[in-house]
Amino acid sequence: PERVLGMHFFSPVDRMPLLEVIVSDRTAPWATVTAVTFGRRMGKTVIVVRDRPGFWVNRILAPYLNEAGRLLQEGVKIDTLDATMVGFGFPVGPITLLDEVGLDVAAKSSHVLSEAFGERLAPMAGLQRLVETGRMGRKNGRGFYRYERGRRRGADPAVYVLCGAALTSEVPAEDSEARMAYALLNEAARALDEGVVRSARDGDVGAVFGIGYPAFRGGPLRYLDAMGAPTAVERLAQLAERYGPRFAPAPVLERMAREGTRFHPSPAH
Repeated sequence: PERVLGMHFFSPVDRMPLLEVIVSDRTAPWATVTAVTFGRRMGKTVIVVRDRPGFWVNRILAPYLNEAGRLLQEGVKIDTLDATMVGFGFPVGPITLLDEVGLDVAAKSSHVLSEAFGERLAPMAGLQRLVETGRMGRKNGRGFYRYERGRRRGADPAVYVLCGAALTSEVPAEDSEARMAYALLNEAARALDEGVVRSARDGDVGAVFGIGYPAFRGGPLRYLDAMGAPTAVERLAQLAERYGPRFAPAPVLERMAREGTRFHPSPAH
């Protein structure tokens, strides 16, 4: 058992810089060092992650994508969702990302995470229906968007019907951004507190290089430090009151708000 670990590459492997080295509770330190060194020799940025559902990157990504799916069902348009998060700083929006990852892959991984963490990480209801109609995303030319000869040709109106989406949205634009952004932030705080990654630095590196979290924000944990835990807790509590208990602030954020602590060391003065 001490020789067993995982190496989680990201697609497309030749372009994505991150490698998660997944260690069990019994993996020997020498085995971990060997895998990290091997990954670095391939030119990857490596973080060490405990063997937990979703590892680090997919764990914090799931609630962000799930929230995008819920907003779609509540009537927010596909293009609007993507534009909102590109405006936040992501290289692509959540719906585009789902098409790139593959809807079949996303559906399988969301099932694993919802089984492990319950309603908080439950996927959008319509995702499995899309897969059942043969929509796999860019790889087969049919996803949330339409594709012709590998080029995206706009959102597919049929998706709204298949997902049972509302005709119009009553969600304020600022709440759309906040719901997606804070779903990820809250889960990142929770996962770090559970020891999924070894440090806030590793968590931020994983988010920036694994999912394209806006580098200018420093990563989700650095961003939480910048706004301050009290502000994050207040905003999450407001979202929980309006949209449900999945936004309840992570216990670690409530603790940090009380104690005035941060994820990263305070900058030197």
